[in-house]
Amino acid sequence: MNSEETRLNVVKALDEIRPFLENDGGNINLIGIENNEIVKVQLVGACSSCSVNQMTLKSGVEMTIKKYAPHIQSVINIEV
Repeated sequence: MNSEETRLNVVKALDEIRPFLENDGGNINLIGIENNEIVKVQLVGACSSCSVNQMTLKSGVEMTIKKYAPHIQSVINIEV
């Protein structure tokens, strides 16, 4: 999968999970994809200060992204 296909699949994955985050007053932004295998995102709104955001990141966001782009190794939250 080339980098553009990866980006499109990651965007699809984020679009799938976004409504669940918005339900809790949060959202997620794609910051970038490093070496076509590490996805950098930014949890915003209520998600940025939520005590379980790392669990959300790993079990929700990462799992959904890997469904669309199985070669992704990890998802990292970039805090601003």
